[in-house]
Amino acid sequence: MNWLVVVVGGMIGAPLRYLTDRTVQSRHDSVFPWGTFVVNVVGCLVLGTLTGAAGVAPDLRLFLGTGLCGALTTYSTFSYETLRLTETGAGLYAAVNVVASVAAGLGAASAGVALGQWVWP
Repeated sequence: MNWLVVVVGGMIGAPLRYLTDRTVQSRHDSVFPWGTFVVNVVGCLVLGTLTGAAGVAPDLRLFLGTGLCGALTTYSTFSYETLRLTETGAGLYAAVNVVASVAAGLGAASAGVALGQWVWP
């Protein structure tokens, strides 16, 4: 039954990623991939929180961590968008995307771990 919990989480995470990406990106007149940046950082925060939370049930970890976060976050789109920025001559944006995404993702995951330990010790 674990696979079903993961599938349901993914069924929610994938459209949530798409809708969030489109909503965020439509609010910015920039070549920088803000939508992908936001979903990846949010996913890092959620997964970090689950990691730090000792009292979270295993099924909820599978649903939120593997299913929802797995479908919400996207390394492939991040990589593709970074490559496209480079190919279109926006090398500075590409470099900023890589550095900012890694730094913000690690920061969000660390903050999530601390939050999880505080809320669910």
